[in-house]
Amino acid sequence: MAGRLGRTWLLGWFLLACPALAWSAQARLLDVRDAIGPAIADYVVRGIDAAEAAGEPLVIIRLDTPGGLDASMRAIVQRILAAEIPVVTWVAPSGARAASAGTFILYASHVAAMAPATNLGAATPVSIGAGGPGKGAPSGGGAPGGEKAAEEGGEAVKKPPGTAMERKAMNDAAAYIHGLAELRGRNVEWAERAVTEAASLSAEEAVRENVVDLVVADLDGLLEALDGRVVEVKSREVTLATADLAVTEEGPDWRSELLSIITNPNVAYMLMLLGVYGIFFELANPGAIVPGVIGAIALVLALYAFAVLPVNYAGVVLVLIGMAFMVGEVFMPSFGALGIGGIAAFVAGSVILMDSDMAAFSLSFPLIVALSLTSLAFMTFVTGMLLRQRRKPVVSGREEMVGSVGEALEDFTGDGGIHIHGETWQARSAVPVARGQAVRVTALDGLVLEVEPIDKES
Repeated sequence: MAGRLGRTWLLGWFLLACPALAWSAQARLLDVRDAIGPAIADYVVRGIDAAEAAGEPLVIIRLDTPGGLDASMRAIVQRILAAEIPVVTWVAPSGARAASAGTFILYASHVAAMAPATNLGAATPVSIGAGGPGKGAPSGGGAPGGEKAAEEGGEAVKKPPGTAMERKAMNDAAAYIHGLAELRGRNVEWAERAVTEAASLSAEEAVRENVVDLVVADLDGLLEALDGRVVEVKSREVTLATADLAVTEEGPDWRSELLSIITNPNVAYMLMLLGVYGIFFELANPGAIVPGVIGAIALVLALYAFAVLPVNYAGVVLVLIGMAFMVGEVFMPSFGALGIGGIAAFVAGSVILMDSDMAAFSLSFPLIVALSLTSLAFMTFVTGMLLRQRRKPVVSGREEMVGSVGEALEDFTGDGGIHIHGETWQARSAVPVARGQAVRVTALDGLVLEVEPIDKES
């Protein structure tokens, strides 16, 4: 009996343990195929978090990116460096690239791999532009900068190119990738050149230069090459066992997809405009509810997006001033001065709104033109409508009564009664009025109408 209970207990324990063992025998594949931004950073960071929580032995990042935002790249790098499990970054498929921010992510990973016909590098901060390392960059390695012929005490003085802010950004990026290269035991000199000279390498050259570890064509080849490899994770050595490892691709969930949509600069820009116009219409028509609700939600979403995007807040102020001027044109007789100034401020603010040279994080110029013309057309339509309304005769109130025609209810000279607009009014006439005769209102004296008879011929 005891033996049977013991076997039953062992069988139950084995059945309970099998799902856990099967679950931990899976690796997570994160697919990054876009510019590195807030949505991508959120996707990668939460993917590594989930892999650690599930006890998975490995995370693979399949990377294909033209670069991205510095803040988002650093968030990914920091999460990789803090990971409790190995993170493998694989530049794939063939034809993919790990440019700019992708190079930093590749250097930070425990294992860096590339597919054939891929490349990495060109990691110069894009905000440096043409005046940076591309002009007068040093011919050899070392600190960023060039030489400018100058004589001070008979010696040539080195003058780095670009502004102080540009040099600061480049030096910061060079020091950052230098530290990553030292941590992972990879080529430090080439890492700095990728930043200071925008150097690039193909996959095969990268292996020869000790920039990456492996060149593999497919996922099965990657797992085979990783099997038995020893990597250092948080100061401890981990031997990878990937021969029979199953890989599950985890795509972005709804939260990451929503974040990707909201943090699209064009969407954030339109949300800001929708929010401002919605709140304006709610204030202009208290109790409408719908414009205020939509405007408030849109404005909060826009502010959230602007908090994580490279926004130039001078551009935001100019856009808001432009919208205020265009709205003011509707209510003030400025003869177009406010409207024209508003359009100019709106366009200028929209152009400088996003402080990034990357196309993925810049506003679409056709969108700026379209929204500017739409705002101008709206302003013109509303202004024209108000002017037409001013030219129309008054149809209600005291002013509308003057000139209206009624009918005398009795014969009277002086005070009497008339019927006008379906109502009976007290009237006063300086000349005799006959019952049933048409009379015209000439003035109002309190609630008494001054009238005059209308000849039948007229």
